Amino acid sequence: MTTRPYSGIWPVAPTPFTENGAVDDDGMRRVLDCMIDQGCDGICILANFSEQFLISDAEREHLTKLCLAHVDGRVPVIVTISHFATDIVVARARQAKQLGAAIVMMMAPYHGALLKGNAQQTFDQFRMVGDVGIPIMIQDAPLSGVDLPVPLLVRMAREIEMVKLFKIESAGVATKMRALLDTAGDAVEGPFDGEEGITLLADLDAGATGSMTSALIPDLIRPVITAHAAGDRDAAVAGYTAVLPVINHENRQCGFRAAKAAMVEGGVIGSDFCRHPIDPLPAPTRAELLGLMRPLDPIVLRWGR
Repeated sequence: MTTRPYSGIWPVAPTPFTENGAVDDDGMRRVLDCMIDQGCDGICILANFSEQFLISDAEREHLTKLCLAHVDGRVPVIVTISHFATDIVVARARQAKQLGAAIVMMMAPYHGALLKGNAQQTFDQFRMVGDVGIPIMIQDAPLSGVDLPVPLLVRMAREIEMVKLFKIESAGVATKMRALLDTAGDAVEGPFDGEEGITLLADLDAGATGSMTSALIPDLIRPVITAHAAGDRDAAVAGYTAVLPVINHENRQCGFRAAKAAMVEGGVIGSDFCRHPIDPLPAPTRAELLGLMRPLDPIVLRWGR
């Protein structure tokens, strides 16, 4: 297997709120500490699973400063900077770099279902962020509705020095990952998947070296990645088989609400409040999630107890 600089598990940190809907600063610090104790190789903040679409610009700036100061170099931090406006994305990249972020992550420019950057506009936005001088992870996510074909991804990997990592979440991840690596080669320093690891085994077989899951069970997913990297596919399959029911339930039934529900259960945070218009996690769905998790004894369910 090709050795690449970026590997392991780099989950997305959830953003906790108090029962009245305010950002919970102390809870945010505890979330980060719990993730580090779960053995995360890095942490991503302000992503979709951080509910970035429910956070104000002022809260985003506050959380960027709080998270980077609290982690204080214990693990690398990725700051999500996606926005349709290139000037805003560039400003966010500059701030993240100034505050000590290791990487920025961004989707292609989009706003709603119909306002999307074309291939050249997308390339130009990433190029201008690259000029800031901080490594970039391209998030190829279905949420944006923007098609990022392999030739465009290869062009960005080869022509934009700071484009180093790729989080592939579109349909057929393994096929797209394999085509990207076959064409771009060592220009891709960190091929990652996402989507809670729902296709992790196939993606590792295709050449992924890392995964950006949620913060639900990274301590149980990381051994799958390390075993696969060491050439022990049988151990990777066994580990993945054990956790797949939890991953499936999270991916198909809970979404970003799963990690916070588990963190409340484990005493990490005090509330899993959902800002409107997101509905709270239904009680039966929560009970099913925790029932699947308890036999696996993940750190999150006992960290704060």
